[in-house]
Amino acid sequence: MQLIILDRDGVINEDSDAFVKSLDEWVPLPGAIDAIARLSRAGWTIAVATNQSGLARGLFSPATLDLMHARLEKLVAEQGGRIDLIRYCPHGPDAGCDCRKPQAGLFQQIATYFACDLHGVPTVGDSLRDLQAGTSVGCTPYLVLTGKGQKTASQTLPADTRIFADLAAVVDHLLEA
Repeated sequence: MQLIILDRDGVINEDSDAFVKSLDEWVPLPGAIDAIARLSRAGWTIAVATNQSGLARGLFSPATLDLMHARLEKLVAEQGGRIDLIRYCPHGPDAGCDCRKPQAGLFQQIATYFACDLHGVPTVGDSLRDLQAGTSVGCTPYLVLTGKGQKTASQTLPADTRIFADLAAVVDHLLEA
């Protein structure tokens, strides 16, 4: 199985410092849906791991989050691909949970679900905590410069982090390999 783990906000869809709180605010980044569909059609298994502390903050409901994810899945399906798994952390930053990135809980849930080792699995994020969560379980980090990626690129990144303009560029690279 060729597995990839994607962050959501800032990688797949536009991010907002005020949170993505509604279906109207969930706007795919240019080329992201096509990139996911291309990877899926090429036989890759697509997982999404996303912090969604807006739930704990009361900014949106689980039903609204489900609608956002249903739209993502529908858009990818319309292009002949699929999202195989979405896992999210509903907790706030001070909850002390093990699933909020940079903790590895979401990645461990994905590994358990697919009964696989994550060593070498590409993980794509726009923030340092996305990359740290992945590398803590052996994933290969890919930073995209969308979302918070430009700011993140100026920080000390995990060893061997690969930097690309956006998710489409990551997928181009993976499909060429």
